Amino acid sequence: MKLLAILLFSIATVFANEYYAKVEPIEIRNISSNVSGLVVYADEKNLGKLLSSEIYVKIDSKLDEKELKYIKDKLEYLRNTVATNEKVVKNLESSLVRKRKNYEMVEALKIKSQVEKDREYYDLIASENQLLSTKKEIQSLKIQITDLKLRRAVLRRSVNDKNLVADGFILYELNVKPGQVVNMSTPLAKVADISKAKLTIYLNRDDLVNPKKKTIYLDGKKTPYKISRIVNIADSKNISKYMAQIIIDSPKIFSNLVKVELKDE
Repeated sequence: MKLLAILLFSIATVFANEYYAKVEPIEIRNISSNVSGLVVYADEKNLGKLLSSEIYVKIDSKLDEKELKYIKDKLEYLRNTVATNEKVVKNLESSLVRKRKNYEMVEALKIKSQVEKDREYYDLIASENQLLSTKKEIQSLKIQITDLKLRRAVLRRSVNDKNLVADGFILYELNVKPGQVVNMSTPLAKVADISKAKLTIYLNRDDLVNPKKKTIYLDGKKTPYKISRIVNIADSKNISKYMAQIIIDSPKIFSNLVKVELKDE
């Protein structure tokens, strides 16, 4: 009986650090739409292939691009108007210097009637008001320019969000077709980064002792890999298990199961 207990303990010890994991891409991104619009292009031919800098999903952005052109033209007109008004301000300021001197001279002359003095004063005030009005118009134009810049930034982001690119990623899944109208948060595609792969295992409590120092065997072969990440909180689904990930070189084929062994050496 004692011999049987020792044997069972030995078997449990042997298998306690054996796990099975699926080889997965290091990252899979779920791409959802940030905009609403009509899908005009969805590249189904690239499913499972490495994507380049070319667009693989396009949502209609013609109106956005047209408005961007109009904004560019309008910004140029507004900047030119501001430049012209700034020249007017300089002229008005120069004119005011003389008018103020003239008024002070007329005000000091006893031979001038009060009517003439008042006329010079009102002319001076009118010129000052014209200067203030021109400065106010410049400020208003600058506010319009700022608003247009913000609108331009929003449109550029919208155009970018309507032209999906994922250079260096695999097109893992395509969820839309040309002619389909999408709204914000509509799933569009899944793309995968296969530059590396990861193995996710759920460790027993015994393997939490210096887990990153353990030697990792895959399918019985010793490897240089180490545990890359570990969560020291028990998993909600795998009770009393602790999630760990191992980053490995990218294989030719993904999704196959491998046996993972952790050993103290």
